[in-house]
Amino acid sequence: MVERTDFDAFYTAGYRRVVGQLYAMVGDLAEAEDAVQEAYCRAWQRWSTISQYADAESWVRTVAYRVAVSNWRKAMSRLRAHRRDAPRDDIPDLRAEHVALMGALRGLKPALRQAIVLHYVVGLPVGEVARETGAAEGTVKSRLSRGRAALAAVLGEERMMRTVGHG
Repeated sequence: MVERTDFDAFYTAGYRRVVGQLYAMVGDLAEAEDAVQEAYCRAWQRWSTISQYADAESWVRTVAYRVAVSNWRKAMSRLRAHRRDAPRDDIPDLRAEHVALMGALRGLKPALRQAIVLHYVVGLPVGEVARETGAAEGTVKSRLSRGRAALAAVLGEERMMRTVGHG
C-alpha cells in the first residue's frame, strides 16, 4: 500500500508539468497526454526500481518523448498534422505569445525543439539536457544556438527573448 501511495503522490505532483513539457516538445496536446500516460503506466510497472532514481520525473519525460517519437514513425500523417500552424481551439487561456511560440516550435526540427524545451521551458542546465537526450554537451549547445536563431527568425529577436528567454 505504501508503494501505491508513493506512486500516486509522484503522479499527482508531476503529471500536469510533464504533459506541459511534452506538449511543448511535440506540439500536440492529445499526443502529449497519451505519451505521458503511457510513460506513467510503464513507471508504475517498474515503480520499485524507478522510485529509487534521483530524478524519476526525468525518466518519465524521456519515456514519454520516446513513445511520442515512436508514434510519429508509425503514422507519418499524424506528424504532418502536428506541424500545422493553426492553434487548437480547445486549449483555454492561451496568450498570443504562447500561440506564436508553439507555432514557431513546430517549425523546428525535433532535436532542436527538444533541446529548446528542456533548457528553456523545463529549466534543465545544458549538462542535464545532454544526459536526457543522449547527446554531447557541445551538440546540445549547438542545438540551442540553432534553435534560438530559428525562433528569432520566425518570432523576431525581441519577441523570442520575451517568450523563451535567454540562456
